[in-house]
Amino acid sequence: MRCIHCSFEAELDQSLITCPNCGGLLEIRCDPKIDFAFKSARGRGVWRYSPLIPGKYSRVVSLMEGDTPLIDTSSFGGKFMAKFEGANPTGSFKDRGMSVAVSNALTLGYRAVMAASTGNTAASAAAYAARARMRAFIVLPQGKIAMGKLAQAILYGAYVIEVQGSFDQGLETVMSVHRVEDRIYPLNSFNPWRLEGQKTLAFELVESVGVPDAVIVPVGNAGNIYAIWKGFMELKELGLTDRVPKMIGVQAEGASPIAKAVMKGKDVPEFEEFPETVASAIRIGKPVNWLRAMRAIRESRGTAITVSDHEILQAQREMARKEGVGVEPASAAALAGYMKLLESERLSREDLTVGVFTGNALKDPESMMRVNTNRFTVAPSEVLKLVERELS
Repeated sequence: MRCIHCSFEAELDQSLITCPNCGGLLEIRCDPKIDFAFKSARGRGVWRYSPLIPGKYSRVVSLMEGDTPLIDTSSFGGKFMAKFEGANPTGSFKDRGMSVAVSNALTLGYRAVMAASTGNTAASAAAYAARARMRAFIVLPQGKIAMGKLAQAILYGAYVIEVQGSFDQGLETVMSVHRVEDRIYPLNSFNPWRLEGQKTLAFELVESVGVPDAVIVPVGNAGNIYAIWKGFMELKELGLTDRVPKMIGVQAEGASPIAKAVMKGKDVPEFEEFPETVASAIRIGKPVNWLRAMRAIRESRGTAITVSDHEILQAQREMARKEGVGVEPASAAALAGYMKLLESERLSREDLTVGVFTGNALKDPESMMRVNTNRFTVAPSEVLKLVERELS
């Protein structure tokens, strides 16, 4: 384990979450002596790759997450494939990391977990805590959470704490509680164990199609793009692949500190105090994993771009109506980004590109209701006439 801020190093220690020297973020290094081959892997989903998931676990807390569909799309030109993370048990990519992090918390003897959330983390943390018979405390920005996600957290029995402020303030609260309350295990992505589960998406892609030319990831708190890159890097270090794809981050224009920094060639983002976008899952102005994400983008020779709310909603509609895949607005940012990259010729139609569609459309029913629709109210006797008129 190594701190990415002060270079503190330690042997693998499952009790470590942040650097004991400076409080910075820790990175878990892959053991180059690991004996792993895809052909000998057993089972499905995240824990199929258990030799590549560090640590020992008294019990694996799983809802059979991972092994999500990789859908070949033809409507958008080029070699574009959709990795549909909305097929995970609670409907988002968060389940991959939550399985590992909650398993770790249970192994360490914790009985309560805590997370700040824009919605998907809340749903996932609450579900996996329930599975582990733990209490979950969820901190949410009041009035800023999509109804589908809030309803999930309530259904799974979490303690829902709404704060008057942003997600970033909620995350700071969770981190401060973690520093003084040793009975609470934090589940946000500053916890490196969560990212060990999320990296398995890269393993699934390699098993399915090999190493893509590019992987496009919506970026909020920025842990996922780093985790996926980390998965590809580990396979390369183990000699199982010979390259890493370009990692491309997409942020909404109203919440885009990382993308703006990358586009301007800056090393440090200018954080945003009041981020705003229709894509609530990525409405984050101070991503805790910004340094990890920018490293993944830089070292993979990738890039980052912004897309407008209009482009996001248009992509959400087109993904549903052209391919039959329903995704939440933050997920649709991946398609919006792909189309923009094709238009600017920063990606070629010949590049095998995978878009990571992070969450299911049912997460945010309000956004679906904003889409233009063919909706009618008629008497039963008028239905045939309406159908015949529309078919003519």
